[in-house]
Amino acid sequence: MVTPDGRCVWCNPAGHRLGVGLAELPLAGMTPGDNPVDLPVRGTDGVVRWIQVRCHGVEHDGQPLRLFELRDVSVERRERERGRNYRWRLAHIEQLAKVGTWEWDLPSGEVIWSDVLQRMFGLPPGTGLDYPAYRRMVHPDDIGMIEQTLEDALRRGGAFSYTHRMYLADGATLRVFECYGEVFTDSTGAPVRVLGTAHDITAVRRVQDELTRLAERDPLTDLPNRRALLAHIDELLAGGPEPSGALLLVDIDNFKDINDVHGHAVGDEVLRALTRLLRRELPPGTLLGRLGGDEFAVVLPGADAEGALVIAEAMCNAVVRAPVPVAGTGLRVTLSIGAASREPADTRDTMLAHADLALYEAKDAGRNRARLYLPEQYRHAVQRISVVTRVRRALDENRMGLDAQPIVDLATGQVVSHELLVRLRDGAEPVLSPAEFLPTVERDDLIGDLDRWVVATATAALAEPGATRAGLRFDINISARSLESPGFGDWVVRTLRAAGIAADRLGLEVTETAAITNVAAVRHLADALRDAGCRLSLDDFGAGFGSFAYLKHLPFSTVKIAGDFVRQADHGGADPVLIDAVVRAAHGLGMSTVAESVERAALVPALRALGVDAGQGYHLGRPVPLDELSRRTSRAWQDTVVVPTVVPQPRADPSPTWRVV
Repeated sequence: MVTPDGRCVWCNPAGHRLGVGLAELPLAGMTPGDNPVDLPVRGTDGVVRWIQVRCHGVEHDGQPLRLFELRDVSVERRERERGRNYRWRLAHIEQLAKVGTWEWDLPSGEVIWSDVLQRMFGLPPGTGLDYPAYRRMVHPDDIGMIEQTLEDALRRGGAFSYTHRMYLADGATLRVFECYGEVFTDSTGAPVRVLGTAHDITAVRRVQDELTRLAERDPLTDLPNRRALLAHIDELLAGGPEPSGALLLVDIDNFKDINDVHGHAVGDEVLRALTRLLRRELPPGTLLGRLGGDEFAVVLPGADAEGALVIAEAMCNAVVRAPVPVAGTGLRVTLSIGAASREPADTRDTMLAHADLALYEAKDAGRNRARLYLPEQYRHAVQRISVVTRVRRALDENRMGLDAQPIVDLATGQVVSHELLVRLRDGAEPVLSPAEFLPTVERDDLIGDLDRWVVATATAALAEPGATRAGLRFDINISARSLESPGFGDWVVRTLRAAGIAADRLGLEVTETAAITNVAAVRHLADALRDAGCRLSLDDFGAGFGSFAYLKHLPFSTVKIAGDFVRQADHGGADPVLIDAVVRAAHGLGMSTVAESVERAALVPALRALGVDAGQGYHLGRPVPLDELSRRTSRAWQDTVVVPTVVPQPRADPSPTWRVV
């Protein structure tokens, strides 16, 4: 007890046990009836304690006294502070992590939402939110999934999770929440409480959706890419035991020329324009995608073979009718399409292979058309593969050969050059002529290796001492594939220089068809060869219905007149007129002429009269193996110097026979 002047007149033993200095307590200002006050006091042991002080009024011997009730509340104070700190930390952790919490008391049905979670829902903290109100905010398509997940979790106990969409309190903003929770049970196993968290993953989901879109969409055309197309083909094949559905492979004809002539920006616009056009033309339920480059694919669920071919032909016709509006004009584009219907045993790779074989047939048939896969196409493909394999092995094992056929000056009878003709001499059956294996090899990358082998072999033969002394000259055919190779001409020049061979002893021949479809490539090759001194001939002129305009723009040194115009040139009619026109045009442009397929003696004077410079054919000289020609040349120079000459030989009939001596 304390007197009005502040003197302590009595303290019970419990007060002494508190271990605090009562004189240190600020008791003077406290009056009876005041609320209890918690005061920090350092005890005699140096430890700070919290003492709760309550003041009461009493009288003793007629003197008013104040009775102070002291209670050590340090433990309670620490517990309260710990609770406040825990709730504060939890609220801030939720806010930092954008994770709200909720607790569902199952016996009472009460749900407690954290302040952070309510703010995430667009509600002010402390808003009364029962389950029906929460349910109205959830996206209707996700309600069933949430309730089923909670029902399963309550039945089995333990942890659960789900992701759902939810409209915020404004009713318009849609967010995505990822939720985790756990069901707690009592001693009997009955669920009594559910704790859960909700994390706003709207931004993360947006990024994930964009990454998914990028992973499955072509960035240029926004069509499904190869990955997505393959997945849809798998779905088509998994559609059931009954075969239904088809696949189209679509290729833009001569797309490389579009890029080369107009630039890649125009090529990209062509791809986008075709995408828009084909989307409009395709029936509903089909999937158009881009496999890569200039190749598209169309998945046709439910379509049969005939229906797929009808759709493919309609696509070809639609593209032909609608020139692509690029480069300030309408660019005519055509498509080649291969169609394959689903068969019971098909796999994804099988279906793609069948459609690719049909596309190959469409290209081979002249482009701008559609073809349906047929079993014989597979047999043809096997044959092609067999041919390519044989030629590749023959190259590796040095079993390819070259024959040399003379090209003869019709005025002097001298052999001015030899055309080298490729032969397959691998000893395998059946024996394949050039006409049987070259078209197949020309469709494969192997043709580039074959062309380089011919150049290297011809160069080695020209470097032989006898060939050098005799001044042998060779002409070799090159494929369109090598023609398109940017560094091929430079490689030929380097090969000749490395062997020390004069460049004018080797000439390259390009067919008219290849030249017309690769004008820029021919010009580039001609520039490289002309600067080095090599010759470049236009082969089979007239066979491809070429225009004389190409002679003006492409710097050939020689024009070889196709055999179709030569074989009957001595019989009058249109052929001599056409040959005369070719000769005049070529000579006017500084080019020489060679007539092919000179098979009869009567053709020689007729061609000479028309002004043709040289000829080539069985009448003038049959092809002989290059090795044999090299041996003949070496023997001739060992004996005496001989200029190969075509001389007439007497026969019973008045027409002379010619042979090379």
